[in-house]
Amino acid sequence: MSQSSLGWLAPGAVAARLQGRRPRVIPRLVAPKRAAVAVVLRWGDVGPEVLLMQRVERQGDRWSGQVSFPGGKAEPEDGDLLDTALREMREEVGLDLPRAAALGRSDDQVAMARGKVLSMAVTPHVLRCDGPRPELALGPEAAAGFWLPLAPVVSGELDGTYVWRMGALRKELPCWHYQGRTVWGLTHAMLSRFIDIARPGR
Repeated sequence: MSQSSLGWLAPGAVAARLQGRRPRVIPRLVAPKRAAVAVVLRWGDVGPEVLLMQRVERQGDRWSGQVSFPGGKAEPEDGDLLDTALREMREEVGLDLPRAAALGRSDDQVAMARGKVLSMAVTPHVLRCDGPRPELALGPEAAAGFWLPLAPVVSGELDGTYVWRMGALRKELPCWHYQGRTVWGLTHAMLSRFIDIARPGR
């Protein structure tokens, strides 16, 4: 898939699609806890790409070692969930973008971890990052940060299957494989949903 065919993922087109629809909002009655992630888009030499991080492996982290967007739980000092996404992005990968970089929000997703549905809704906020790739300053929760090119994601080139196991349970889940990393679970679901929303005719 050529870069030119992905013009619908350019910031202006994405903003128009996101702001021209009513996003799905999960009621607090269903999920009283709130979290937000930053879906940072950049149009570089390889076309559109999105910022992801590899989480540090540690006890007590439901998503230990997984690939995720920068993000986390809302805190009382956050004015809104966009503030949450921006704050978590600064803390986890050292990227400081202004509120004006926000293009819109995607649909809420119910958080899942270790096969269980959590009472938490995650709101993805889509932001633009202009210019050359910024230098990342990883926080204690991030083992690595990297940019995932979206052309091979959209074309299906990176499609794969992740086998999730817990005890005797075994489940095959869709994923993307990129440079030795596997994107699956909630991150795969949120990015897939965003692409569906941004793609014309969907």
